[in-house]
Amino acid sequence: MSGHSKWSSIKHKKAATDAKRGKIFTKLIKEITVAARMGGGDPATNPRLRTAILAAKTENMPKDNIDRAVKKGTGELEGVNYEESIYEGYGPGGAAVLVESLTDNKNRTVADVRAIFGKNGGSMGESGCVAWMFEKKGYIAVENTAVDEETLMEIALEAGAEDFKEDDSNFEVITAPQDFEAVKEAIESASIPCIVAEVTMLPQSTTNLAGKEAEQMVHLMEMLEDNDDVQKVYTNADIPEDIINSL
Repeated sequence: MSGHSKWSSIKHKKAATDAKRGKIFTKLIKEITVAARMGGGDPATNPRLRTAILAAKTENMPKDNIDRAVKKGTGELEGVNYEESIYEGYGPGGAAVLVESLTDNKNRTVADVRAIFGKNGGSMGESGCVAWMFEKKGYIAVENTAVDEETLMEIALEAGAEDFKEDDSNFEVITAPQDFEAVKEAIESASIPCIVAEVTMLPQSTTNLAGKEAEQMVHLMEMLEDNDDVQKVYTNADIPEDIINSL
């Protein structure tokens, strides 16, 4: 199972508190605002905005919140000007970590991210040091108790999926970014629930972690994702299920 899906499993298993949901909404609003600012407020002609709105709806964000975020991006409402930054580094055991941020203060963000790496057995790296290990893909996970393998595989591949995998508890569907929406819609139209559905950065290879290094890696990822300026975090770490369950 890819490092990304391991981390997605961890997040899925952790109950979302009200505070956590508030953070999720904040990050989604930032992404919608920036997407609208860069590509316009019409999701029909702005793929990034369309994806951001889809993610917000998946999290049950109220329509008013989405509309306000779009208007802040297009300038119809006053809003903060966020800049995009990508940080790269290594976690415990040399696992690759890729961090995407939207911030109104790059100096603050880079200092915070560097400190989080340092506190959790990792280190910041130079630009480009790990980005080559990841590829932008659509990723959909379905519990293998929700549907039989043949049915899901047929639906996914007919809708344009690139790859289909299985682990102990999930089916994983991989798509090209531009085909993600069509594949997701085809799966959901068949009344098959997705536990994870997003356009993400998938590692091309994984780094196996165990024991203390695996625990440190989970803490590193959690602290990075908990930072208000960080939008998304990706890793190629392969973390044992028993570590995930114990945490």
